[in-house]
Amino acid sequence: MRTPLRLQPLIDAYMIDDVVGQLKSGKEAEVYVVTSRGEYRCAKVYKEAQNRSFKQASQYTEGRKAKGSRQARAMSKKSRYGREEMESEWQNTEVEALAMLATAGVRVPKIYEYHEGVVLLEMIVDSTGHAAPRLNDVTMSAEDARKHHTTLIREAVKMLCAGYIHGDLSEFNVLLSEHGPVIIDLPQAIQSTANNAFRLFERDINNLAAYFCRFAPEIKNTDYAHEIWKLYENGKLRPDTKLTGKFAHSTRKADVSSVLNEIDAAYEEEMRKRLARSEDND
Repeated sequence: MRTPLRLQPLIDAYMIDDVVGQLKSGKEAEVYVVTSRGEYRCAKVYKEAQNRSFKQASQYTEGRKAKGSRQARAMSKKSRYGREEMESEWQNTEVEALAMLATAGVRVPKIYEYHEGVVLLEMIVDSTGHAAPRLNDVTMSAEDARKHHTTLIREAVKMLCAGYIHGDLSEFNVLLSEHGPVIIDLPQAIQSTANNAFRLFERDINNLAAYFCRFAPEIKNTDYAHEIWKLYENGKLRPDTKLTGKFAHSTRKADVSSVLNEIDAAYEEEMRKRLARSEDND
């Protein structure tokens, strides 16, 4: 095939030997199968902002910090330099997350090279040696669904323990390799300390349940998101923490009138103090 322009610099630098063909075109990147040092690998070419179809990026960039005050100012003003910095940050997020998560033992593709908006990744294959399918393209037994769901819940826990939340985890961002599920596509990954972290974590977990319950209906009744998050908030979550998928939600209603009475009492007390101070000054 004709060599994509974005891959030519990697060929010139001997990072890529040959381009075999395009594997997929996604919402934020195009992926090509290439050969490198005698192995099949994937070259992920990030699309520029105006060509991405990924929406609501702001919810994923919340809490991310620019590396310097100049970058922060430029990004807030959305100047040309600022837009370039935002693009660099968007791409670097996935590279950094993949490296950190691999170290934490999460099932993600291995990174080989990263150069000018192109990341060279391990090619995930199935038992036949071909490119592994996405979960969305797979039909499975109830037993396999339970097994893979359990695996991915455990991977989400490992990610959280490492300080990351995928943010867009679903059957479209998981490959089924010969050794089980592998999580991909992390440019929207966020830190677990972000204000909207639980909302995105819960959505990730619910996406998995919605998919796997097609094959094992009982998975629909699990509530791993709240169980895991409670353990995380209390500092009790570990990569091997035993989970049940059950969570008892509080049925106790908030006593709004008592809270309002306390606020009124505090206000009246403050007014009395101010009046007393005013009389003393007179």
